[in-house]
Amino acid sequence: MSQLSTTTSNSDEALNVPPENRPRHIAVIMDGNGRWALKRNQPRIAGHRAGAKAVRDIIIECANLKIEALTLYSFSMENWKRPADEVGALMNLYLEYLVKERQELIQHNVRFVQLGQREGLPESVLKEMDQTTQATSQCTGLTLCVALNYSSRAEITVAVRKIAEQVKSGQLDIKDIEEQTISNNLYTAGIPDPDLLVRTAGEMRISNYLLWQISYAEIYVTDVYWPDFRVENLHQAIQEYARRNRRFGGLDQTDS
Repeated sequence: MSQLSTTTSNSDEALNVPPENRPRHIAVIMDGNGRWALKRNQPRIAGHRAGAKAVRDIIIECANLKIEALTLYSFSMENWKRPADEVGALMNLYLEYLVKERQELIQHNVRFVQLGQREGLPESVLKEMDQTTQATSQCTGLTLCVALNYSSRAEITVAVRKIAEQVKSGQLDIKDIEEQTISNNLYTAGIPDPDLLVRTAGEMRISNYLLWQISYAEIYVTDVYWPDFRVENLHQAIQEYARRNRRFGGLDQTDS
């Protein structure tokens, strides 16, 4: 048995949730990096750097567990309001990650996708992002969606404009616009909607994240700051998901 398949077996055993009861798509709001650093009297970027290490472990574990998609809320369009030195340090961290982890993604059969607007991102980040996208395009395991320069309202606005252009050009009849039409024009087209939304650091907000896609997602909030989020915490979230009864607005046999 190869090292990769052995690791997968170990992950399955530790999780103890059958594959059919696992979420197909997990979305994460990675919160608490700054607070993690401040509690340790360190600069905020130290928290982001520690958070990047957590990202690596969670990606690999999701790949081992055969999760179809993992979406990480990395940098919102609103985050440009942060101090320039913090934003610059974050962009440098993205560059470092994209270069350093590219082969690791390929090794674990992970396909990389960016969700968000390209406009405004540094050319250096765009270049490495495109190289990672291309290098992993043939990977057939986990789809890693990194929400970078992302806003859900902006995403929906772009989708509406695209649909309007299709109607205007005669490619689409207005009466044929359905929910799937909108889904097909979002950044996540072709990727199943999240089944599980995880938010760290105890915050009880959605924060303009995948508003269309998470309509029926189970929400799991933990007080753990993202840099402290470990594989065991991921397992706890999946185990909690597996215990829930997902009715999608209907009734089950226990409802009167």
